[in-house]
Amino acid sequence: MIARRTRELGVYCEIVPYDTPWRVLAGRAPAAFILSGGPESTLVEDAPAIDPAIVHSGVPIFGICYGMQLLARDLGAELVKLEHAEYGPATLRIVNRDVPLFAGLPDEMRVWMSHGDSVVRLPNGFATLAATARCNVAAMGDPQRKIYAVQFHPEVVHTEHGRIVLRNFLHGVAGLRDEWRMSSFVDAAIEAIRSQVGGRRVICALSGGVDSAVAATLVARAVGGQLTCIFVDHGLLRKHEADEVVAAFRHVLQLSVIRVDARERFLRALDGVEDPERKRVVIGHEFIRVFEEEAAKLPGVEFLVQGTLYPDVIESKTPESKAGHKIKSHHNVGGLPERMNFALVEPLRALFKDEVRELGRVLGLPEPIVRRQPFPGPGLAVRIIGAVTPARLAIVREADAIVREEIDAAPLDPHPWQYFAVLTPVQSVGVMGDGRTYANLVAVRAIVSEDGMTADWARLPHSLLERISTRIVNEVRGVNRVAYDITSKPPATVEWE
Repeated sequence: MIARRTRELGVYCEIVPYDTPWRVLAGRAPAAFILSGGPESTLVEDAPAIDPAIVHSGVPIFGICYGMQLLARDLGAELVKLEHAEYGPATLRIVNRDVPLFAGLPDEMRVWMSHGDSVVRLPNGFATLAATARCNVAAMGDPQRKIYAVQFHPEVVHTEHGRIVLRNFLHGVAGLRDEWRMSSFVDAAIEAIRSQVGGRRVICALSGGVDSAVAATLVARAVGGQLTCIFVDHGLLRKHEADEVVAAFRHVLQLSVIRVDARERFLRALDGVEDPERKRVVIGHEFIRVFEEEAAKLPGVEFLVQGTLYPDVIESKTPESKAGHKIKSHHNVGGLPERMNFALVEPLRALFKDEVRELGRVLGLPEPIVRRQPFPGPGLAVRIIGAVTPARLAIVREADAIVREEIDAAPLDPHPWQYFAVLTPVQSVGVMGDGRTYANLVAVRAIVSEDGMTADWARLPHSLLERISTRIVNEVRGVNRVAYDITSKPPATVEWE
């Protein structure tokens, strides 16, 4: 979220592991550092720490939450563990306005706190900039060294004027200009693809989503006829989606597309698999096997294009990382065989979802493709809780089609970012006609979001929910009950699996 907000302000940034040494970072000539928050405590043994040379590098630094506590600890301040942690809204009172970090801000504003430790004595050279009722040092700064830190989270929407705080650091403290533009990204990406691929052949894994569409179009711009797209119909797509995808890529985007019917193959591979992580791994492995087989039929293919995005990379941290809390696997970034017959080309790996849509528009893609709602790589397999069978696929596919049809037709503001049906493993008693039924529960999920990193459940009108429920129960055989998911992310994820 911090990275995304920074890019919104026209400044390109990347996330690097906390333990990256200064000698590695120095070679990239960083213009500023932002130290993020995190779930750890600086007061425990083996707490995540940064290379001390970073703090003394002379590069402007902005610490947020844990980042503030880490700076304070490493610079000789005193911290204590609070008897009662502070989570949620608080009123921030600015006590020192003579710093660029708080330029243009009111004397008080609502902020979002989330911490269990607190700074009680400042490092040498620092001054207290702001406080809350329960946190005497809610912001601190050393203007001479251009090091600032806040205990609250300016990147979240719950913090008033958080965007201004970040902008003040980037532009007012670090002196950066708003030069990050998608048009300039296109030129750099094309150059990087040509440099990586050279004159060799490339295959692209088409999924039907905006990510693979944009990735394929970008690679096609770079290497032209060297690219062959492979669309694998794994039988886990939404209703009519396979035909629509192939038609769009062949006739609208004018790409060379090979269609592979692997529906039975994927169902066999998923037979008896219920664990969601295992499903993703099985599907990811099967994808690669199919691509390798198809690539073997095309002489000279050495590269595979994937639409991996930045959130995929961030959310798929390995369990071995001390500070990385793994949320889920993505078949784009995890679950791949140890030995592959081709190298990966991931031109979107540094972008967030909304940036990919913007890039699609810059490339001239049709708006229906650009606006296509996110769909997981493993498809409907992760929208079936439990075993994947032809019968259960038919149920979730028909229910999902009704959900999308009704929401697409509704005049909603804001329009949900993603919406779908989930087939649960729950069965319940019902009455249909004059008979007793014992059938499936379908859950409906609709969320509003900007990039999928965080999301809130969509407040759909009751009349719309009623139409969706009535249609699913009446039109989808095997369903007698519908529930609506009203959980945000966090604590839940967007998908159920």
